[in-house]
Amino acid sequence: QVQLVESGGGFVQAGGSLRLSCAASGRTFKVYTMGWFRQAPGKEREFVAAISWSLGVTYYADSVKGRFTISRDNAENTMYLQMNSLEPEDTAVYYCATKTQGAAWGTTKDSDFGAWGQGTQVTVSS
Repeated sequence: QVQLVESGGGFVQAGGSLRLSCAASGRTFKVYTMGWFRQAPGKEREFVAAISWSLGVTYYADSVKGRFTISRDNAENTMYLQMNSLEPEDTAVYYCATKTQGAAWGTTKDSDFGAWGQGTQVTVSS
C-alpha cells in the first residue's frame, strides 16, 4: 500500500497561484495512475485531474482546464498540482489518491481511487 501526504495549501487572493505537492511512500509509486480531488464545505468530493504513470498522460475536470496543471516526478515519488488564476470557487480541501487497478482510464469517480492523503486546505478570497 502506498501512503500519500499532501502539502502546499494556503490562503490566496483571486487570480493568484498555488502549487500543491503529494509525496508518496510505501509500495512502488511509479506503477500508479494518480489523481487530485477536492471537497468544498457542504459539497461532494469532486475530481480535479489525473496523470498516468508511464507517459504522464493527463485529464482534467472542465472547471480547471487551462488553469491547473498536474505533473509528477517518479524519481522523487511526488505529484504536483500547479493552480493558476485561482477563483473563490476553487476553495476546498484538496486530496491526492491512486487510481485503483482495474478502474477505467478517464474515470472521475472517487470510488475508483484509494490510498487517500489527509488533504490540504486551499482558500481563495474574492
